[in-house]
Amino acid sequence: MTDGARTATRTGVRPREVATHCPYCALQCGMVLRATGDRVEVAPRDFPTNRGGLCQKGWTAAELLDHPDRLTTPLLRDRPGGALRPAGWDEALDRIVAGLGAVRDRHGPDAVAVFGGGGLTNEKAYALGRFARVTLRTRHIDYNGRWCMSSAAAAGNRAFGVDRGLPFPLADLGRADTLLLVGANPAETMPPLMRHVTELRERGGRLIVVDPRATATARQADLHLQPLPGTDLAVANALLHVALTEGLVDRAYVAARTTGFDEVRRTVAGYWPAVVERLSGVPAADLETTARALATVDRAIVLTARGAEQHAKGVDTVTAFVNLALALGLPGRPGSGYGCLTGQGNGQGGREHGQKADQLPGYRRIDDPAAREHVARVWGVDPATLPGPGVPAYQLLDSLGTPAGPRALLVFGSNPVVSAPRAARIEARLRDLDLLVVADLLRSETAELADVVLPVTQWAEEDGTMTNLEGRVLRRRALREPPAGVRSDLEILAALADRLPGPTPLPSDPREVFEELRRASAGGPADYAGITWDRIDADTGVFWPCPDPDGPDHPRLFTDRFPTPDGRARFHPVAHRPAAEPVCADYPLHLTTGRVLAQYQSGTQTRRVAALRRAAPGGFVELHPDLAARLGVADGTPVRVVSRRGELRAPARLTPTIRPDTVFAPFHWPGAARANSVTNDALDPVSGMPEFKICAVRVEPA
Repeated sequence: MTDGARTATRTGVRPREVATHCPYCALQCGMVLRATGDRVEVAPRDFPTNRGGLCQKGWTAAELLDHPDRLTTPLLRDRPGGALRPAGWDEALDRIVAGLGAVRDRHGPDAVAVFGGGGLTNEKAYALGRFARVTLRTRHIDYNGRWCMSSAAAAGNRAFGVDRGLPFPLADLGRADTLLLVGANPAETMPPLMRHVTELRERGGRLIVVDPRATATARQADLHLQPLPGTDLAVANALLHVALTEGLVDRAYVAARTTGFDEVRRTVAGYWPAVVERLSGVPAADLETTARALATVDRAIVLTARGAEQHAKGVDTVTAFVNLALALGLPGRPGSGYGCLTGQGNGQGGREHGQKADQLPGYRRIDDPAAREHVARVWGVDPATLPGPGVPAYQLLDSLGTPAGPRALLVFGSNPVVSAPRAARIEARLRDLDLLVVADLLRSETAELADVVLPVTQWAEEDGTMTNLEGRVLRRRALREPPAGVRSDLEILAALADRLPGPTPLPSDPREVFEELRRASAGGPADYAGITWDRIDADTGVFWPCPDPDGPDHPRLFTDRFPTPDGRARFHPVAHRPAAEPVCADYPLHLTTGRVLAQYQSGTQTRRVAALRRAAPGGFVELHPDLAARLGVADGTPVRVVSRRGELRAPARLTPTIRPDTVFAPFHWPGAARANSVTNDALDPVSGMPEFKICAVRVEPA
């Protein structure tokens, strides 16, 4: 942003051009927005993450600003089953307050729940958590990031003492000699990241991909390991077994910087490559080659993503890859380490400041008395009045409308009717509520069920901060005012807090909210106390932790010690276990799900962009030609994918790049093609992550 543009914003006059970031994934690509007449134009800028690149979603992001489907007035439903009608803001807010009051009077404060999103700014995520715990005094708050990063977060916390997706700058990828990508397809999910991978390969480095599909990323790899879905943990243990038997473990690093290795060594002793080959389908020779490629170079990086994490054993699977990285002495060294590719735009910051069921701002635990005391002091309330931990996202949604569950739900930045596992069940739960309120910019499938729908600002109409996959805090800058009748999420929360009984008002100005967030996070694992908007503006963002406004930030963690009580990283022994739902005669195939290049998340936004709709017009089911031949299915034939929970219907897409025992469906579409009608709601016992990535199905012509 130019100095002139920054001055214009402070004087209340919107600039004609701003430097900001893409509204989609956690790469948070740098872009420039320009107001030209009545149009908003997008141009890439040379930012450290995207290096001047944008994907198709970023290029077309501004098309939603004036989309004819955009909501510009609140909507109310006068009776169950009735149609939504336009209403004024006072009527809508009064309806919400009356509904919340009736539920709380009848059932108590925990009968009200709040559900947030990983795309909300840091300021919104913080305000949402404070609103739930101080104004509503409910313990029931969680967010859709529970289905994105929770398993990697739990594994990072127990191994390193902190959860930051990448504990090193993204540019390290280009400096590595070997990069192992596990369950990640950035060529489609975040294409500009591949510029760093290209740099690695131009330097002579090796890319190794672990994925049951030969994705666009896997097709660029020097080596592709194609395991049976749900066997990644066994693969990781086999890689560590090879490193041990061939003397490739960094014994000095393990002795000086870790604890607990002996028990892990005993656990992986039984994971011979030949044994894991029979279990996973990955050739023993490829396992040996991969271990050597990681252990015999100067710099190596292990990255996991949803393919490894969205399992009922996701925490243990990530832990197995963390064990591998620690045994090879990777974390804390430039160009080396373990990291996780965060998915949603603010998936990192969104889980740091209070919209997770068990956390307070600064990534503090809500059951920690010292954390409660600190945050309560910032909020001006008695720590005893703060509720305790709630339940993770799926349990929260699955309890809605039941005798023991919440009777009212406020949804900000999420569309669980499409994105939740066992989605038909969750849709029914939403219909059972006494009050459903949805704040969104479009009529999502969840908004269509709501009693009250509130229209909110888009990214080009609001100021705030986001935290990308590196832990780099960035500035979102407004180019223009929102349309008449549209309010920001912060304004909505402040207006509700004013109308509801509560001890303290909520600020609605994002800069004021961020200043309060700084104080609330001070001293926590995710310490933002030293980060200011001006400091972000003066550079390409600020990496947390940053406790001192005049002190350094921390692009690279673990260089000298880990943030654990003894300064050492912790090994944890983990053993492979089967998927929660094994195949059988009635359901003989494995279903896995994921994203495609032109769509994003539940598709509420991207399905409305013409260019993206042309590129990816609808759902499909990917089948190997051999499987299709056995089923009597041709390319394009409509098929039914049936599990114990439901079915999806979509055209078959034949490809030899998938295993013959596995089928794939993208999760961006509602209706008959809704992949999450089929997926399994079995949960990881530590993180609460559902088993999105594998369930037992049968496929038949529709």
